[in-house]
Amino acid sequence: MTGNEFAEANGDAIGNPTVLVEQRKHTNGNGRAHAEPTVAIRPIHAGQWQTTASDLKLSVVIPTWNEAGSIGHVLRQLDRFDDIVLIDGMSEDGTVAIARAVRPDVKVIERRPRGKGDALRAGFAAATGDVIVMMDADGSMDPSEVDVFVSMIAVGFDLVKGSRIACGGGSHDLTFVRWAGNRALCGLANALFHTDWTDLCYGYLAFRRDCLPRLALTADGFEIESQILANAALAGLRMAEVPSIEFPRLSGESHLNARKDGTRVLRTMLTARFSPRARRSAMALRATPGA
Repeated sequence: MTGNEFAEANGDAIGNPTVLVEQRKHTNGNGRAHAEPTVAIRPIHAGQWQTTASDLKLSVVIPTWNEAGSIGHVLRQLDRFDDIVLIDGMSEDGTVAIARAVRPDVKVIERRPRGKGDALRAGFAAATGDVIVMMDADGSMDPSEVDVFVSMIAVGFDLVKGSRIACGGGSHDLTFVRWAGNRALCGLANALFHTDWTDLCYGYLAFRRDCLPRLALTADGFEIESQILANAALAGLRMAEVPSIEFPRLSGESHLNARKDGTRVLRTMLTARFSPRARRSAMALRATPGA
C-alpha cells in the first residue's frame, strides 16, 4: 500500500489532512516478526508547496505563572527566534525579571491569571510571526523540535501538533491517570471529528497565524488545546501530527487538575461538535476550495 493509498484508506470525513502512522510487520533475519512504522501524509494540492522553513518568521508564545526555576533555561534555548511573547499571570517569584534578564527583547504581557487558555489567546493576539508556536514554560518541551513543526508547515500544513504517543514520541512526566484520561479523550475526539490523533491533551503545537480567525478560540483553561484541534478539524485546516518527547518539569508542580480539566476538555469537544452555533461558525470559516 502506498502512502497516498494508506491516507485515503484512513480518510477523514471532515477533510483535514493528517500525518498517520501505520505499523507494518516484517520478518527479520532470524524469522521473528517486528513492526516498522511507516508515515503516510495525506496529499497537499499542487501550488501549496511554496514556502521554505527559513522564509517563515516565528512567534513563540509562552504562558507563565511562577516559573522562575525554569523560564531562564527555556528562553536560552530559544535565542534563535526573534519574536518571543511571554504572558505572565502576575508571578510573585521573579519570573518576569529573569525572563527580561535572559532575553531583554522578550515581549511581556502581564495580566491577572484567568487560566492557560486566556493567557494563550492574549499571546496569539500579540504575536507577529507567520507561524505561532505555543510552548510551556516548565522546560518539558524540547525547543529543537520546533524545526520539525515549521518544516511541516512550510510544505503546506496549517497546523502541526506534537504527540507523545506516536511512534518516536514519549514522556518522562505522564502519570498513569493522565495517560488513561488522555487516551480516552483522544479516542472520543477521533470519533467525533473523524481524525486519527494519538495525543489530544498536549500543548506543543504550531499553526499559521493567518489561520487564527478560523480557530475561533474562546477557552480560558487547559481545554484550549482540545478546542484548537476541534475547531481546526471543523474548519477544515490541513493538520499533521509529529512525534515529541516530553521531559520532566525543571521545577515546581503542574497546575493541571486531571479531573476538573478533563471534564472541561470533554465539555469543550462536545460543544464544538454538537452546538449548532459553534458548528455554524466553524463551517463558515472553512477555506474556499482551492484556497
